[in-house]
Amino acid sequence: GEDRRYDLEQRAEECARRVGAFVTRLPRTITNIEYSGQLARASASIGVNYIEANEAVGKKDFFLHLRD
Repeated sequence: GEDRRYDLEQRAEECARRVGAFVTRLPRTITNIEYSGQLARASASIGVNYIEANEAVGKKDFFLHLRD
């Protein structure tokens, strides 16, 4: 809904939790171990990058952080 538009930090945290739960259920194959680690790190970095961008000094700095 409309109220979900502004809760990106909470949604990113929930995404990381759900990805973590998902990767723990995957079969432990060499490929899955490698890809699940990458997926977990990527999902966690979404929230971290957003929080860092929110702490940016100005609008230009904010957009530069979001591009990382």
